[in-house]
Amino acid sequence: MSNDTATAEAEGTTETAPAPEPIPHGIGASLPPADARAKTEGTFPYAADLWAEGLLWAAVLRSPHAHARIVSIDTTHARGMPGVRAVVTHEDVPGAPLHGRGSRADRPVFAAEVVRHHGEPIAAVAADHPDTARMAAAAVIVEYEVLDPVTDPEQAFEAEPLHPDGNLIRHIPLRHGDPEAAGEVVVEGLYRIGRQDPAPIGAEAGLAVPRPDGGVELYLASTDPHGDRDTAAACYGLSPEQVKVVVTGVPGATADREDQGFQLPLGLLALKTGCPVKLTATREESFLGHVHRHPTLLRYRHHADAEGRVVKVEAQILLDAGAYADTSSDALAAAVAFACGPYVVPNAFIEGWAVRTNNPPSGHVRGEGAMQVCAAYEAQMDKIAKKLGLDPAEVRLRNVLATGDVLPTGQTVTCPAPVAELLQAVRDFPLPALPKDTPEDEWLLPGGPEGAGEPGAVRRGVGYGIGMVHMLGAEGADEVSTATVKVQDGVATVLCAAVETGQGFTTLARQIVQETLGVDEVRVAPVDTDQPPAGAGCRGRHTWVSGGAVERAAKMVRTQLLQPLAHQFGMSTELLQIADGKITSYDGVLSTTVAETLEGKELWATAQCRPHPTEPLDETGQGDAFVGMAFCAIRAVVDVDIEIGSVRVVELAVAQDVGRVLNPAQLSARIEAGVTQGVGIALTENLRTPRGLIRHPDLTGYALPTALDAPDIRIVKLVEERDVVAPFGAKAVSAVPVVASPAAVASAVRAATGRPVNRLPIRPQAAVVTGN
Repeated sequence: MSNDTATAEAEGTTETAPAPEPIPHGIGASLPPADARAKTEGTFPYAADLWAEGLLWAAVLRSPHAHARIVSIDTTHARGMPGVRAVVTHEDVPGAPLHGRGSRADRPVFAAEVVRHHGEPIAAVAADHPDTARMAAAAVIVEYEVLDPVTDPEQAFEAEPLHPDGNLIRHIPLRHGDPEAAGEVVVEGLYRIGRQDPAPIGAEAGLAVPRPDGGVELYLASTDPHGDRDTAAACYGLSPEQVKVVVTGVPGATADREDQGFQLPLGLLALKTGCPVKLTATREESFLGHVHRHPTLLRYRHHADAEGRVVKVEAQILLDAGAYADTSSDALAAAVAFACGPYVVPNAFIEGWAVRTNNPPSGHVRGEGAMQVCAAYEAQMDKIAKKLGLDPAEVRLRNVLATGDVLPTGQTVTCPAPVAELLQAVRDFPLPALPKDTPEDEWLLPGGPEGAGEPGAVRRGVGYGIGMVHMLGAEGADEVSTATVKVQDGVATVLCAAVETGQGFTTLARQIVQETLGVDEVRVAPVDTDQPPAGAGCRGRHTWVSGGAVERAAKMVRTQLLQPLAHQFGMSTELLQIADGKITSYDGVLSTTVAETLEGKELWATAQCRPHPTEPLDETGQGDAFVGMAFCAIRAVVDVDIEIGSVRVVELAVAQDVGRVLNPAQLSARIEAGVTQGVGIALTENLRTPRGLIRHPDLTGYALPTALDAPDIRIVKLVEERDVVAPFGAKAVSAVPVVASPAAVASAVRAATGRPVNRLPIRPQAAVVTGN
């Protein structure tokens, strides 16, 4: 006992312990992720940690060429190595030989006659030890006839077909308004966007376990388990019921997380050997196998009047899909539809193409299509401002669209579109202090603390980027999700096949059930394909569709909970409310706890959420193709050393249309992460592929931004104007900052240097100013 305590007791007083802080609860609270502790302590079971009795190890042989004809494949030496249990090639695929994540199944499990990209799978091996598997894969002898690769997407139109389906994946000609319209001011530009790798954290890994019924279970960090199951079943010649996908250990994803080029061989090897088979991909294999952001070539011509109002936009957009179609059709639709940006454009004529090349495959990465065109149309807005001698922010304000305006696709914007409010918020936010206001030895110069730059060569620039993205699928995609909510012994359980990829769905599901039922303890069950489908984890789908399904199921359980009480007191359930774990009536006659009411009961309900349907774009690019849209404005402040071309992003001020804040801490983290990813696109991330071969496929040669590279990010305004057709009125938040921030950084570099800056990432030579 301390002296202070003894004195207090002697005086007949006791100190009152401070009340514990309330635990975050329900919608609007910053409820921490359930797996946060495990991930920070290193105890979270990632897919690479999987194990099974009698485990074999797999390795995949990949092509060293971007384009080649396969003359022969000899597996004799590999099969004869001690410890090797199986070797599979295209001849061992019993079912459909093609697969793909998009609308077309055009990618072989293993290359059979032709190699179409660097790293394409040729064969796979299962062995008793991982080193044996790798050596056996290297011992497979493949004779190639090397062919000239087609790596320039412009050449793909005239080149020999690289695929039986041809080189053109999709062409969208958008026609809107008067083709003869013209403005007093015309500006043009040619823009190039590089190839970004999603670089998912954690190794891509999986485990396949054969089942007694002749089927197989796949344990994967999948973001679309039912889609992966159906693809695998078709390739294995099995029914979907014979293939089960169990989602395990997803570290995080900003794209299609897992490469199906190793998922599918895993199951084949397990079925062939009758043993569990595991594969953990190296980072090099990840770079070679999974999809990347579409490199894009964009040509633009803007017509504007003397006041800076856009009269007409003409554009050509060419997406490099790489060797296979994947989701390129969807990316092209977004690029063409949003080619004019969040601006009112009465006349628009856009040509969009997605073509095959022998470059690495492109696919779904945050903001695909929308990010590339944003960099181009924002550059055009800067050019209009410069030509007319106007402030860049003012030119944008004169053109921004609002709710009720019409997109070039003919679709009316019915969701909240507070674009002007967002732009004004970042424009009016105070600028950061200039370096001259601090001692010179404290300056943060472009190029880092020990950079070669000189303070006298540093120029500061301010620029703007306004982005827009669509949420959910588009062009008639059937977006649906199913969820079940069960309550027993005062504990609620959510069953939904929505995969937690870092977007916070499991946390949101807990908050929804807490809010609706007043139950503190809510568990989210692990995901597998025995549950009804919930769809892929992209474009904010799970916040909207799966969150909506959970809400509906929870409300059905709420009705089951309240009906007996309402009947007992002769009132409807609508006159009862649940708050702070208590059930009360409007008149105060009834007051009890949720725990007492639930005692001895087991309640459950299953519900679906399906947004209103959309339609494909027609032959002139017209149609109501999107369910909802989200918007973001960013002001970038950069310092540029104009002698050596190095750039430091000083600050990014962000204003975003979020519909409703469901979890403040989680929302801020998602926005900051999206902005930082965009900075990587703007300045450092470029997967170089000379002649189709990936150069430096590792995180040493591919420059990801780290915490040390992240600028000050100021979230200056969140506009909470609820979208009435979305559950909770909320919008997805992580993709649109990725779209807007590269454009804002490029705009700021243009302001600092006076150079056009027409390529992302920005190369040092593009920021050098001569003659100064």
